[in-house]
Amino acid sequence: MTSPDLHQRLLDKEATLAVIGLGYVGLPIALAFARHIKVIGFDIHAGRVDQMKQSIDPSEELEKEDFEGCDISFTANAEDLKAAQFFVVAVPTPINSTNQPDLTPLLSASRTVGDALSPGDYVVYESTVYPGCTEEDCIPVLEERSGLKFGNDFKVGYSPERINPGDKVNTIETIVKVVSGSDEESLDVIARTYDLVVKAGTHRASSIKVAEASKIIENTQRDVNIALINELSIIFNRVGINTFEVLEAAGTKWNFLKFTPGLVGGHCIGVDPYYLTWRAEKLGYHAKVINSGRYVNDSMGYYAGKQVVKRLLEKGINPLEAKVLVMGVTFKENVSDIRNSKVFNVIQELRSFNVQTDVVDPFASANQVDHEYGVQLQESAKEGAYDAIVVAVNHADYVNLNQNDFAKLLKNPKDGLLVDIKGIYRHLESHMNYWSF
Repeated sequence: MTSPDLHQRLLDKEATLAVIGLGYVGLPIALAFARHIKVIGFDIHAGRVDQMKQSIDPSEELEKEDFEGCDISFTANAEDLKAAQFFVVAVPTPINSTNQPDLTPLLSASRTVGDALSPGDYVVYESTVYPGCTEEDCIPVLEERSGLKFGNDFKVGYSPERINPGDKVNTIETIVKVVSGSDEESLDVIARTYDLVVKAGTHRASSIKVAEASKIIENTQRDVNIALINELSIIFNRVGINTFEVLEAAGTKWNFLKFTPGLVGGHCIGVDPYYLTWRAEKLGYHAKVINSGRYVNDSMGYYAGKQVVKRLLEKGINPLEAKVLVMGVTFKENVSDIRNSKVFNVIQELRSFNVQTDVVDPFASANQVDHEYGVQLQESAKEGAYDAIVVAVNHADYVNLNQNDFAKLLKNPKDGLLVDIKGIYRHLESHMNYWSF
């Protein structure tokens, strides 16, 4: 039977918590727990593990001092997981080339945990999934690999991650954590364990499916709202008015929801809705609003690329002879994360018209960008070299750039185009050939 005092055993360091997957989500939660209890941090990438042993975060989100005072051992050896009794799975849940859920990392992690399970153990999943995935897909793998019986020999919970890369204000400690368990006992143990690290407290969901659904609709809701604003920006562009000015005016009403247009990428908002629509299809329902929102948001990078080419042509510039600078490729500002960044759709569209592009980013890794997208980052932009500049990400390094900074980079400052994806240079609209969403 599952021990009712596992939480206390963790506190007394008679039991150990293991985190499987030490990326943007797993490493911060592992270190947070390790300030209170004994932790094993496991990742399949030995090179990343070696970096973490030296107090280096491969994701470049955490500093060396964040590793200090932590009772944690890092390993790439799955055998070491047999010393743990409480497992937290925090691996990626991507989509494949046809926008369907790719559970490969999740099921692989489940097999790894299943091989290490002993009677009395707990497994908590943090990876974003569709409602039902934990119980229908993961638990059978745990049973098969361990030879144990779910409910009698081990218990399972789900507590969706709420990590926001690059955000130093909304952190693990300050965001309420949704928790769930397979029964009342497991819910209590899981909630009290997370209470160790989440100062904002925990919300106890009534079931694992409710917790799974709560996470996936957070990002689906944002996706649909941004899609509406993106569609409005396409309409307002044809009307000939600035979308950001319209939003500013509308935002004076107390109940207006303040969303802005943009490229919707990353590992959450641009991915999670597809898990929900896939699940809906399996249940015989075609999600109309969510799928429409995904279509709009997935098309915005290509739309931006076409607008650049259109405006070059309006100025009499042959795209075949044009050169464009793209500033910023990460999926959001001030992070190195390039996963599912839609800036590469802009670049792809420009190159489909044979427009020569230079690409710079102060945060992204040149090796990763080349490996993942086949795009070479330049160390710096060239003065007087460009017919257009696309500022795609509002990195801190870019927000204070002025008209003179752009003029130095343009071949012809009078006719050169500034494309401002995030609308941060609206004050330059009357001084430059300017366009934004």
